[in-house]
Amino acid sequence: MTNPHIDAIAQTLLTARRTQTPADASPFEGQLESVAQALEVQRIVLEALAPEQKPISRHWKSGGPSRTTEILNTPLLDTGIWKSPAQAGKHPFTLRLIEVEIAFKTKKAVTAAEAAEMTQEQGHALIEAFTVTIEVVDSRWTQGNDAPALLKLADMQSHGTLVVGQWIPYGEQEAHRDWSKQRCTVKIGQQTPLEFVGTHSMQDPRWVIPAWVRHATADGQVLAAGAIVTTGSWSGVPAAAQGDLVVGQFDGIGTVSVQL
Repeated sequence: MTNPHIDAIAQTLLTARRTQTPADASPFEGQLESVAQALEVQRIVLEALAPEQKPISRHWKSGGPSRTTEILNTPLLDTGIWKSPAQAGKHPFTLRLIEVEIAFKTKKAVTAAEAAEMTQEQGHALIEAFTVTIEVVDSRWTQGNDAPALLKLADMQSHGTLVVGQWIPYGEQEAHRDWSKQRCTVKIGQQTPLEFVGTHSMQDPRWVIPAWVRHATADGQVLAAGAIVTTGSWSGVPAAAQGDLVVGQFDGIGTVSVQL
């Protein structure tokens, strides 16, 4: 990457994390010129925070607003993966926006050559298990969810933590699940419960799998068996507050919760 601003933005995000103080995004607005440059910031931040993680992360988030737009993929910190029921304790969130999602786990390794040719059907066949997740959206920018898109992408797509429910084997019955009729609910503290039916932006959360594995193996490395990807919100990003108990449920799949 030749953009001289990449390292400055990465160091600003690292300082924000280490001091638990969000940084002002406005001086950096327009300095990232592409998704590739934002992903390079991600790489620098991830390597600085977790140099012991494998070259290809085990945990990822993937998604986009529709099937016709670019699917964005972000490797996640292993230390930010919590098992449900989770307790946030004194974790230093600055935002607490809630995304209720479905995650998939792979049953075999995938090479770059296999990923390059992967069809939707082959992506579906890669699934070993699935579960309900809550992503707590956070930001290292003072502008939070209103920060410029590429700066949010650079900040690990505004990822805070991922709470993972109980894994369910993915069998023949699940292969034919009608995701357009899938109902989910989210309960945040004392707020009125929210209900959503068939609201995934891709109509089917499995849609992201081929694009995700191509991204993960783009440098020619192998995505190991047991890799996990969470696939985007069904619930928008309703806000929670410190002290709230957040519970997400998908009918026929399971429940996940986090005490903030």
